[in-house]
Amino acid sequence: MSRIGKKPIKLPQGASVQIAETEVTVKGPKGLLVSPLMPGIGVQQEGEELTVTRANDERQMRAYHGLCRSLLNNAVIGVSKGFTRELEIHGIGYRAAVKGKSLELQLGYSHVIDYPIPEGINIDVEKNTQISVQGIDKQKVGQVAAEIRAFRPPEVYKGKGIRYKGERVRRKVGKAVVGVT
Repeated sequence: MSRIGKKPIKLPQGASVQIAETEVTVKGPKGLLVSPLMPGIGVQQEGEELTVTRANDERQMRAYHGLCRSLLNNAVIGVSKGFTRELEIHGIGYRAAVKGKSLELQLGYSHVIDYPIPEGINIDVEKNTQISVQGIDKQKVGQVAAEIRAFRPPEVYKGKGIRYKGERVRRKVGKAVVGVT
């Protein structure tokens, strides 16, 4: 049996669930999310816990069991606490600012990059170099953070660029200058 799939999901205070044939709707203080269910996967609510079950023990069904449980758990966490992804900008003259509904990035290019902030995502900038991406959908938060990072990924020789908070960039040694005597 799937180790992840058989774990029950605890519903936090203020979260409610509506179970349908092909989807589960999770509503909480931060918003509403819909988690899909694959054919052969079922969800039961027992008090303040959700359990995910499967129809048989086929290989694909076991994979769907863990997947559906993880997606449902992420939806429950998202509508109650939300998700955050932190980014750091390294480099002289590199900075970010939120202007209206877009993120303005100056990353050493000849132009300013305007990134439109998607619906359901909130971006905060602290000290011009700390970007915080927040939202209730874990996949969307991660995708937006990855798109922002892709504008200038960390460079291995000087370490300049945008990186996730806590990400370690392995630096390479540049060309050795041979002294002529």
